[in-house]
Amino acid sequence: MVAMATIAVVEAQVTIERPYAVGADISWLQSQEDHGTEFSDGGVKGDALEILRDNGFNYIRLRIFVNPRSELGYSQRDGYCDLEHTLEMAKRIKAAGMYFLLDFHYSDNWADPQKQIMPQAWQTFSYEEVCSAVYEHTREVLTALEAQGTTPDMVQVGNEVSNGMLWPYGSVRHSFEGLCGLLKEGVRATREYAPTAEVMLHVALGGQAEESERFFDAMAEYGVEYDLIGQSYYPEWHGTLEELEANAKALVIKYKKPLIVVEYRDHYLDIERIVSSLPDGLGRGTFIWEATSPQWGKLFDKDGAATPALDDYNR
Repeated sequence: MVAMATIAVVEAQVTIERPYAVGADISWLQSQEDHGTEFSDGGVKGDALEILRDNGFNYIRLRIFVNPRSELGYSQRDGYCDLEHTLEMAKRIKAAGMYFLLDFHYSDNWADPQKQIMPQAWQTFSYEEVCSAVYEHTREVLTALEAQGTTPDMVQVGNEVSNGMLWPYGSVRHSFEGLCGLLKEGVRATREYAPTAEVMLHVALGGQAEESERFFDAMAEYGVEYDLIGQSYYPEWHGTLEELEANAKALVIKYKKPLIVVEYRDHYLDIERIVSSLPDGLGRGTFIWEATSPQWGKLFDKDGAATPALDDYNR
């Protein structure tokens, strides 16, 4: 049984109850299905979302790109992770009775600490025009989702923005000011068009305490408003489990914000223990990255059959 957390969304002046997140990013699912993968659990075929739900998951995370069909795009032929595909998946998430986290990459392709590439259509824009584009893109997506009754429950304004986003304007190499102006526009659009959604700022600094504090101190300095701290944790890049635990505790104590490990691949039971035991109940959950991928999440094999690893989530 999952614990319920009461979250006050002050800007929308509502109080809503949301569960501790046992979450999965499944943004590759549509591509897998289109290439013939059929999912099953115990030999019984079924919808991957329903299999995950029936094994203890309650949240689904989807990434969305500005234009994945562009010359710089993530999916130039098929347009996976565009608005059209996201609308289809959002219907499935809600039909399965699950909560929905939407992850804005603000790029036509992968955005992470090593690359935050300006969308092709925005590359001639001034800083002020890019700020406007962030607002309008966020508004367009959230309006379309609301119109079909699938407003996200959480929204990530940017993906792994430890080193900024929408480079060069949002690079933090010399200052956080440019990044914070961009983030504020994404937050503003989210508050206006998905007022009951919690806003997450997502960094890739799981066990890196000094860098995490520098980032969130800057958010406070420049007045970026948010509800949740999101961290990625991959040990080859983000330190030991002990460092993750120490950093997560320090962050929730200092900033008094709930924390989610919103990307991880391995060590589920250890990460779950760390997050669920954070002080003052400020651990809000975890999201395994690409749960349906046999290379990453490993909860299903190459044929779509559930693996023994899926049993951990029923514990």
